[in-house]
Amino acid sequence: MTQQLSTRPDSGLDRIFRMSERGSTLSRELRGGLTTFVAMAYIVMLNPLILGSGTDATGAKLSPEQLTTATAATAGVMTIVMGLVGNAPLALATGLGVNAVVAFTIAPTMTWAEAFGLVVLEGVVIVALAVSGVREKIMNAIPEPLKIALTVGIGLYIALIGLVSAGFVTRVPDAQETTVPVQMGTDGHLSGIPIVVFCVTLLVMMGLMARRTPGAILLGIVAGTVMALVANAALDVAPDEWGTVVPELPAQLVGTPDFGLFGQVDLFGGFAAAGGVAATVFLFTLVLSGFFDAMGTITSVSSQAGLVQDGKVQGMGRILAVDGVAAAAGGLTGAAPNTVFLESAAGVAEGARTGLASVFTGLLFCLTLLVTPLASVVPAQAAAPALVIVGGLMMSQVRLIPWDDPDYVIPAFLTLAVIPFTYMITNGIGAGLIAFAVIKLARGKVREIGWLVGSLAIVFAVYFLVSGLTGV
Repeated sequence: MTQQLSTRPDSGLDRIFRMSERGSTLSRELRGGLTTFVAMAYIVMLNPLILGSGTDATGAKLSPEQLTTATAATAGVMTIVMGLVGNAPLALATGLGVNAVVAFTIAPTMTWAEAFGLVVLEGVVIVALAVSGVREKIMNAIPEPLKIALTVGIGLYIALIGLVSAGFVTRVPDAQETTVPVQMGTDGHLSGIPIVVFCVTLLVMMGLMARRTPGAILLGIVAGTVMALVANAALDVAPDEWGTVVPELPAQLVGTPDFGLFGQVDLFGGFAAAGGVAATVFLFTLVLSGFFDAMGTITSVSSQAGLVQDGKVQGMGRILAVDGVAAAAGGLTGAAPNTVFLESAAGVAEGARTGLASVFTGLLFCLTLLVTPLASVVPAQAAAPALVIVGGLMMSQVRLIPWDDPDYVIPAFLTLAVIPFTYMITNGIGAGLIAFAVIKLARGKVREIGWLVGSLAIVFAVYFLVSGLTGV
C-alpha cells in the first residue's frame, strides 16, 4: 500500500518508467540519481585535467573551461537520453582510460579536430555493431582473459598518468645516461608543497573509500583543492611547481558555459595525418575499449538492479544504441567518448531501478554548466589522486585471469604490462592478441584461435611492422 501511495501522485512517471513494476518509488529514484551523480561528478574536474594535459601534432592544448563545459553537457544530455530511451539506472560520461587514449596516443599524431573525428566514427561503428548484432559476436570472439587484462592494463596506465601528472613520478633526463627511465619526485625523493597536497589528498580519498563514503572521490578532490588554495595563498610556492593549473580562486564562481569545442570535428582528416593503418588501429582501439567496457558495466549494474532475465539485460539493444550515440556525441562536443559509468551501481545500491534516476542524474550534470570557472581552480595534485584510485579499482580484476593456464599467462601479462610501459593501449592489445595466436599455433590448437582473433592478430602484426619500418 505504501508503495502504491508513493507512486499514485506521479502515475504518469510510473507508466513511463515502470517504477511500480520494478519495485521502486519516486523517492528511491531521486535518491539513487543523486547518489550516482555524487559518485561520478569527479569526471567534470578530472576529464579536463586529462585532456588538457595532452597536446596535438601542432602543439595545441585544449581550454579547461571549454573541456568542463563539454564534459558536463555531454554527460547530462546523454544520461537523460539513457533514462528516457533505455529506461535503465545507467549514467554516462567521458570514459576514463579511453580519454587518455585520445589525449596521449591519438592527438599527438594529428589535430584535435581530427582526433575527435575518430571519436565520432567510433560511435558510428558502435551503433552499427549494436544494431546489426555483430557487437556480440566480436565480444564472444576475444578471449575473456585478454579482456580482463585490457581492463587491468588500462588501470595501471591511468594510475601512472596520475602519478606523473602530480609530479610523484618523473622522467629521468637522458643526460644522466642511466638505464632507469623514471624516478620518484624530481631528484629521487619527494619535495615541495604540491607533492604534499597530492599525498594527503590520496590518503583522504583512501580513507573515505575505506569507510564507503558516498562521493569519496569527489570529496577528496574538493578537500585537496581547498588545501591547495590555502597552501598557495599562505606559502611561497612557485607557480611552475603546480604545473599547468595554479590553484587560485577565479574572478567569479558562476559563469557562462564555453561551448567553443562543440562541432570542431574533422571526420576523416586523421587518416591522412597519421596514415591509414595507424588511424584504423586507433579507431579499432577506441571501439574495442568502448564497447567491451560498456558491455561489462551494463551487465553488472543491470544485474545488481534486477534487470536481467534469462541471462539477458532488459532493453539491451536500446541501451547499447544509446551508448554508441554517446561515444559519437563525445566527439562532436570535444569531451572524448562517453560511456556507461560503473559508478551507476552506487545509485542502484540506493534503490534506483529505472531510467528516472538517470534523468535526475543528467539534470544535475547540466546544472554544473553554471560553475565552469571552477575548472581553472583544481590543480593536478588535487585531481590526480582520483586516477590512482580508479586505477587501483580496475586492477582488482587481475584476480580473474587464469594465471595457471599456459595459453593465457603470457598474452595476458603482455597486454596489461605493455600498456603502461609503452604509454599506449594499442600496443598492449596488439601484443596480447599476437602472443595468444602464436602460443595456440605452437601448441597445435589452431582451431581455438578463431578466424576473427586470427585476423586481428595479423592486423596488429602488420601495424607493428609498418610502425617499425616507417615510424608511423
